[in-house]
This record gives sequence, C-alpha cells and structure tokens, in this order.
Amino acid sequence: MNILVIKCGGSIINELSESFFTSVKELQSRGYQIVFVHGGGPDINSMLEKYEIEPVFENGLRKTTTEVLEVVELMLAGKSNRCLVHKLEAHGIKAVGLNGSDGGILTGEYIDEKKLGAVGEIHQVDTELLGLLFEKGYCPVLTPISTTEDGNKLNVNADMAAGSVAKALSAEMCLFVTDVKGVLKNQQIIEKLTETETKALITDGSIYGGMIPKVNTALSVLNKGVEKVMIVSGKDHFYENGQFIGTKFLQEEGVF
Repeated sequence: MNILVIKCGGSIINELSESFFTSVKELQSRGYQIVFVHGGGPDINSMLEKYEIEPVFENGLRKTTTEVLEVVELMLAGKSNRCLVHKLEAHGIKAVGLNGSDGGILTGEYIDEKKLGAVGEIHQVDTELLGLLFEKGYCPVLTPISTTEDGNKLNVNADMAAGSVAKALSAEMCLFVTDVKGVLKNQQIIEKLTETETKALITDGSIYGGMIPKVNTALSVLNKGVEKVMIVSGKDHFYENGQFIGTKFLQEEGVF
C-alpha cells in the first residue's frame, strides 16, 4: 500500500487551490492512500486575542495552559479540521475529520510540563482506525491533539505529529504544504537535497528568511526516520503526470 502523509499548516488551508485538489485526486487514482495532518495557528491566535490571552512561545512551542488548550482544541477540531474536510469533500474527495486523540490514535508525553504546560511529543501512533478508513476509500484528516497514557490532552506540534504518523504508517513520503513550490535557486526548483546540501545553501544565503524554518522542519522529520520528506505548494499542482513537483529531502548516501 502506497501511503502519503500531507501536512497542511493552518495558514495555507484557506489558500489551497483547485490545482492542489486535482493533484490529490490524481494520486488517489494511482492507488495512493492519503492522510492529512493539519495545524491551525492563525485561528488559534485570533481566538486567544478575543479571550485576551497572550500567546507565549518557548523555542517555537506554544506554552499551553488549561485555558489555552481549550482554545487550541476548539479551533483545531472545530474550525481548521472542519474547513479542510469540507474543502476535500467539495472536490469529490471522501474525508473524515478526527482529533488525533480520538480512538487513541496519537499517544504522547509531556515535553516539560512545568515550562510548557500541556505540550507533548508523540510516542505512539495506533494505525488501526486509519487503516480501516483507507480500506473504505476515505482520507483521514487529523488534528495533532494527542493524549497521555492516563488520558490528559496534549497540544503537539503539527509538523512533528505528521512525521510520527508517516513513520508509523511506513509512508512513502511526508509532504509539507506551503505557499511556495519548493526550495528555489535562480528561480528553479531544487528537486533533491540532503541535510548537508541544505545546510550549505543556508550558509551561502541561497535559503533565507521564511524558508529556513520550513527546511529545518523537513530535516527534523527526516531525522525522525521518515525516508523522504518534501516541500510542495498548496497553490499549485504538486503532482502531475506521475511526477511530484517540489523539493525532496533525502537521507545522506549510506545512511539507513
């Protein structure tokens, strides 16, 4: 079974183009099973603002108090997830929205409860329910909300959640959907990069600005044991005529 995990950031969900959904359908027609994992940062921030709760970040992770967690789950499960499922369904793609905590799909542990509150990392992915949905022709659409062994909810970074799901499913690839087609050099997409090559491009300034965190995320997921990671565009075709369009990050030669 060829499986792809597609991670959509909260900011790109509203910008997904017709071409993006055409690519998803083409992949399905070629026998790929697809699971989506998504974030919801902008929605979460605007709701926290309404509640007059100041967002606090430590090393890029959102400090998650009990009241912040309520807002995170409300916006991820109640808005971002609904929106992405609706868009998929509107394009003829059968989809089922799930909280990562549903059915014990994502189990995690606190990273540092004292410092970060209910922020976790995933230690186990139960793939049974995802497999059942695949069998019936559905795309599961997951929030990164997870639970601890004793049932406490955790806020998990959606990029890392996507990587954990990809690894557990032995997915062929984990795709990160962004607002760009991939890493560009002289206006051309660089099709393949290893970690060493990527770091050299950051050092020489070819990769700069907002692209740096995108490639660092791709590399950290690659280092978690996912075989191939790709940055693709949500505003354009990312798969056409049997070819993926974007930048693929691969393990170094000789590293298995």
